[in-house]
Amino acid sequence: MTTFRNARDLLLLTFCEGSITEDEFLLLYDLNTSKNPEYPYWDYKKFCLQDKDEAECKTEFRFQKNDIPLLLNVLGLPEKITCKQGTVCRGTEALCMLLKRLAYPCRYSDLMSTFGRPVPEISMISNQVVDFIFEHHSHRITGWNHTVLNAHSLQIYADAVSNRGAALDNCFGFVDGTVRPICRPDLNQRLVYNGHKRVHALKFQSVVTPNGLVANLYGPVEGKKHDAGMLRDSGLYNDLQRYAFSPTGQPLCIYGDPAYPLRIHIQAPFRNGILTPRCKTLMPQ
Repeated sequence: MTTFRNARDLLLLTFCEGSITEDEFLLLYDLNTSKNPEYPYWDYKKFCLQDKDEAECKTEFRFQKNDIPLLLNVLGLPEKITCKQGTVCRGTEALCMLLKRLAYPCRYSDLMSTFGRPVPEISMISNQVVDFIFEHHSHRITGWNHTVLNAHSLQIYADAVSNRGAALDNCFGFVDGTVRPICRPDLNQRLVYNGHKRVHALKFQSVVTPNGLVANLYGPVEGKKHDAGMLRDSGLYNDLQRYAFSPTGQPLCIYGDPAYPLRIHIQAPFRNGILTPRCKTLMPQ
């Protein structure tokens, strides 16, 4: 923002001296104008969590009002966050920025009315919170988290799946690859091109449990990577062989689509299978 302003001031002086024409001035002035929205953010009140009621917190942040300070403490976020260029923000406000950003697809300019800050500050603060959470907590999801994937919890997940009418009584989660489209890169287009979805993309592998948690995540990897290749590279099956057992020692499994191999700890549907009318009537609705 400062660079654009300095350039415009210099253009104005140059035009006043007669070194450039009016048409040249207008063209260069437009080129050196920031494309970020310059709304009067100062017209909005500064953010204060206490001013929000329960309904607003649930809608905007997807957390109860009293749970946000608890989440701040659990994540270990500092009381004050200082960006590299000197912007200072309270930890509660910074966390709420990220929560609102992730609650629903939006632009940074959409957050100005809530936090009373310009777009660059909101961007820097949000990114700093993301970096902090990744640095301190990414291991909880990129590795085998024994807190949520211990033998007792795995048995609870398997019972929940079985109670919904599943044919397997030892399935505790579901695995799949996720394709996230990206813009077409200038180089190595074939590396990130996904032929199945016909888009340039990055891919992730995730395991989801019946309680809705993403219990394990691997990626990103290049878009052309096959799901079976991600399974091999992630080392997930090695973890399943070590830890995927019930309290009584029964092997437990995850369920995937036909792209995954059929193993003791990974189950998949039969390829090219045709359901009979009787099988369709027995399937849980």
